[in-house]
Amino acid sequence: MNVDEFNHFCGSFPATTHVVQWGNSQVWKVGGKVFAIGSRGKQEQPVYTFKTSDLNFVFLSNHDGYIPAPYFATRGMKWIQQTETSGELDEALRYYLSESYRIVALGLSKRKQQALGINLYQEP
Repeated sequence: MNVDEFNHFCGSFPATTHVVQWGNSQVWKVGGKVFAIGSRGKQEQPVYTFKTSDLNFVFLSNHDGYIPAPYFATRGMKWIQQTETSGELDEALRYYLSESYRIVALGLSKRKQQALGINLYQEP
């Protein structure tokens, strides 16, 4: 997934905002809270960072193409960075970005969700 595809996909979720910050990173938010970041890795390739569930964090931390997200994970937050962006993991990336959006949006107050027109389900 290239940066344009990443931005288009993240922009497809309801009530999102996009800013460029943190050294030219593409930062996507819902209700003012970050759910996805597109930036450049050490070799200048695109890398994508997203919030995960506890279970997915453990799984992805030990899976090729992913690392615990620099800065976030060192502070105990469950964020993963996908470093393999050649296209092989694009379908998985779409799933994890969708889950990140859902996790962050569900963390907003019910009042804020309602004001933003967000109607999500919460897993049992």
